[in-house]
Parts: sequence; C-alpha cells; structure tokens
Amino acid sequence: MSKKHSKKTTENQQITFTLHANHAKEVILMGDFNEWSPTTHPMELNGNSTWQKSVMLSPGKYEYKFKVDGQWVEDANNNQSCSNCFGTCNSIIEIRKD
Repeated sequence: MSKKHSKKTTENQQITFTLHANHAKEVILMGDFNEWSPTTHPMELNGNSTWQKSVMLSPGKYEYKFKVDGQWVEDANNNQSCSNCFGTCNSIIEIRKD
C-alpha cells in the first residue's frame, strides 16, 4: 500500500512512495523512471511496518511496482494501473505540470 505526496521544486517534483508491509525485510521501488533497476531506489523502513522512498520526477506518466522480499507487489492505495507484458498489472502515477 502506498501514498504519494508531491512538493513542487521547479519542473521536477518530489514524490514520496509509501508501502505498509508487515514482516518485509527488503522493499525496492522499481519503475520506468529508474529503468526497473533493483538497486536505484531501495526503500527505508520508517516504523510501524511502513517503508518510504522519495524521488524527484519530471512531469509525465510512469509505471511502477514494489519488489517486497523478491515478490512483485502493486500499489494497493493507487487505483490507476495498466496491464504489463507479464500478465499482471503495474501501478501508474502521473505528474502534471503546475
């Protein structure tokens, strides 16, 4: 599960992805904004089983997922999604210009 917050900083915006994952040992934020890299955006545990990662994103539409202890997880708090080539879905976030 995640929430997104945005804070405008010039063209790019700081977006914080949040996932509540009981018992998770490792959570990684992966998406087309980081070329689905398993090393670029590891998330940090911030107490109460909540994992967070803030990233700077320019305006556009992005697909993403969380990798929790090696398993792909969609963003349960985001109802925007699309099918992917693996027969599952990716979550979508759209950053708009202000």
